[in-house]
Amino acid sequence: MAHVLPVKNEEYGTQEYWDQRYTQEEDDATFDWFKKYADVAPLIRAALPDKNARILMLGCGNSTLSEDMYDDGYNNIINIDYSAVVVERMRARHQEARPEMEWHEMDIRDLKFEDGSFDVAVDKGTMDAMMTAKGDVWDPPKQVIDDCTKEVDEVLRVLRKGSGAFLYLTFGQPHFRRRYLTRPDTTLEIQQIGDAFHYYLYILRN
Repeated sequence: MAHVLPVKNEEYGTQEYWDQRYTQEEDDATFDWFKKYADVAPLIRAALPDKNARILMLGCGNSTLSEDMYDDGYNNIINIDYSAVVVERMRARHQEARPEMEWHEMDIRDLKFEDGSFDVAVDKGTMDAMMTAKGDVWDPPKQVIDDCTKEVDEVLRVLRKGSGAFLYLTFGQPHFRRRYLTRPDTTLEIQQIGDAFHYYLYILRN
């Protein structure tokens, strides 16, 4: 794995790094930033009781989250990532075992879906990757603010009005993340996960 680690952390926020990384990895490689589905399944099920919901997986990468959710009964999952390399690889990997899942090359800051077309959007560490630019975490660079704001703007646009939910799983503490998730006419619920090292599930409802 060491040969595909970035030279600088901010490379995690670039498409070029991920294309190179996925090209170098084995076809069956998987990677999860943190927390497998089994670790958070009770929280996901509670937040998303309708297993027929149309789900948008933001920055899917080669995480096992989508396949684990699919195998748990959530069959209407649309996965997007801006790396064409990983999208094609994941489509080929799952087309027979999980034929209802879709895979699209797409930037989370510029979604190509119609307004109000999803019940739920899920981000597991994708926004975090856009926050790796150098700078003060208390006063992030304009690029970080713009990127994260665009993601949330686009997510709220494609969620169904009045019933949509954005599930964001991260290690980012509320005082660093709330600024991106506080919007008019929405509610924000924050659940803390873990004991020694905390993760957070943010649930933004419109």
